[in-house]
Amino acid sequence: MRHHRKSEPAALLGPLETQLMELLWDMGSATVRDVLDTDLVPGAYTTVMTTLDRLHKKGLLKRVPEGRAFRYAPAQTEQEFNGALVRNAVKRMLGSSSSASAPISFLVEALSEHDRGLLNELQRAIEKRRRELDGEK
Repeated sequence: MRHHRKSEPAALLGPLETQLMELLWDMGSATVRDVLDTDLVPGAYTTVMTTLDRLHKKGLLKRVPEGRAFRYAPAQTEQEFNGALVRNAVKRMLGSSSSASAPISFLVEALSEHDRGLLNELQRAIEKRRRELDGEK
């Protein structure tokens, strides 16, 4: 399940919100009618309209007037959205312990349990970021 909110990217999205975000990432932009015409999203016009408006208020969708309706488009790519989600989760994880080394060891353990090759990717990413930060000095 995906997460996001303008003020806190990890706020849980409901099932319909998630479905609409995925559809809009695929379509690029759409009106309520466009969404309903796909037959991929169940619900009444007003339900979809209200949910798209809620996603707009959360900062996840941009909208422009189109006739008497709005055309909605994602405010960020799916990759940007997921990046914000992961960054927020890691920040919360690091803030949950008095010792930052404990959550980091949990992260390394989880990565290695999932795929040992991810440890090498993590090491390369750390080295790349260190070079970037050293270049900023």
